[in-house]
Amino acid sequence: MEKYDKKNPTSYAIGTTLAIEALLRKGEYVKKLYVSVKQNRDETYQKLMSLAKLNNVSVIENNQKIFSSLSGKDNVMFIAEFTKFSSSIDIKGNHVVLVNPSNMGNLGTIMRSSAAFGISFLAIISPGADAFDPKVIRSSMGAIFSLPFAYFPSFEEYAKQAGERHYYPFMLQSSTDLRSIKKEKPYSLVFGNEATGLDDSYLKIGTPVKIPQSSMVDSLNLDNAVSIGIYSFLD
Repeated sequence: MEKYDKKNPTSYAIGTTLAIEALLRKGEYVKKLYVSVKQNRDETYQKLMSLAKLNNVSVIENNQKIFSSLSGKDNVMFIAEFTKFSSSIDIKGNHVVLVNPSNMGNLGTIMRSSAAFGISFLAIISPGADAFDPKVIRSSMGAIFSLPFAYFPSFEEYAKQAGERHYYPFMLQSSTDLRSIKKEKPYSLVFGNEATGLDDSYLKIGTPVKIPQSSMVDSLNLDNAVSIGIYSFLD
């Protein structure tokens, strides 16, 4: 068993919580469930075994090498190996759009926030961090298995597929306070790269907005900005 490789068609949900989420939400994509020899045959074990049986997933209990290879931690008891999946765009729902996100931790946290606050689809404009990297899966706390998402080669290509909607690019260059705008549905909240943000071309798209902040910092972290943006659009 090799470590995760972006080129391979499979990835790993490492840890009990993530393995459960994978089996519950995307059980049809789970190929194998690895169980540590250190795992007690307790209620948690029985739950995972039931989910694996329900989804016709092979259970492997004698391969401790994969735990050393993928986690390097003594407290990881389960690893779910799954086939990468794709999602269809929801043209009626509300979206978050990430333009060239680079940080895997940010991407996973944004997935979690998006799922928590009712976003129906996450669009990632390439190039961007690999959503199937186990680091992203871990930081999403399993939200990757419940939040539909897809990659697009450009913002223009995303817009062609997204249907009629209202765009709100979040930009430091905007002079419009987020609190002052009329929020219309369905919407797409658009955010730029962690280092560069959105370029000036996005000032011509929809209603560019700015999150008001003090002069004590130059900008907010991307995952914080997205969480604020999503929450401000809640009914």
